[in-house]
Amino acid sequence: MEIVSTPLGRIVIGCAIEVHRAIGPGVLESMYEEAAAHELALKGLAFRRQVCLPITYKGLNLGLGYRVDFIVEEELVVELKTVERLLPVHDAQVLTYLRVLNLRQGLLINFNVPLLKKGIKSILNTRMTL
Repeated sequence: MEIVSTPLGRIVIGCAIEVHRAIGPGVLESMYEEAAAHELALKGLAFRRQVCLPITYKGLNLGLGYRVDFIVEEELVVELKTVERLLPVHDAQVLTYLRVLNLRQGLLINFNVPLLKKGIKSILNTRMTL
């Protein structure tokens, strides 16, 4: 799987690889999230965690429909999974986050794989507004 990445994306992927090496596959997503937050902090990165995204429809607030796992340096969405395999719905979820936040790139990271490189997917928002 080809990963389109930025310097920030490479740092975040390095953090995820470090977590996966230490913990391995097969634990709860919340444990990976906690460890990833620690790694991001150790790297000195600014991030927000479990960010609530309000969803609107034609001016009507539909409520807090989504929670983004991480927004790193206010430019990169990171969504963590522990699933058998990534599905198109996971891509769509990250793309929705990117569009609502008007950000360019997201990383979808599935920790439930033997080699983390096979569980990382880069998602790009090609419909950004300026």
